Amino acid sequence: MQDGVYLKFYVAEKRRHHGILAYEWLLEEARKCGLHGGSAFRALAGFGRHGRLHEEHFIELAGDLPVEVGFALGTAEADAFLAHLAGEELALFYIRLPLQMGIVGNGSGKAG
Repeated sequence: MQDGVYLKFYVAEKRRHHGILAYEWLLEEARKCGLHGGSAFRALAGFGRHGRLHEEHFIELAGDLPVEVGFALGTAEADAFLAHLAGEELALFYIRLPLQMGIVGNGSGKAG
């Protein structure tokens, strides 16, 4: 087991940076920085600092829902990634949470 941090970023689904969707850009930047994985999750509903509620409606094909982009990282990786992002012309809201991470099992797929 290893101590680390979980970084969660929240971006609007339609938000773009350098011409691509912000959540895709975050994942690509993480990959370029050598991080070992990340995930993006689309919300069902949410509201942000302006208090406007965003919800998915059946007739909408592309909404403006929140997307959470998360990474389980070592502390040094998280610090380096945040420093890298600080150099961009993009304001990102994030949450940094302590965590313990590891891998359970041996991956052989065979029952003992």
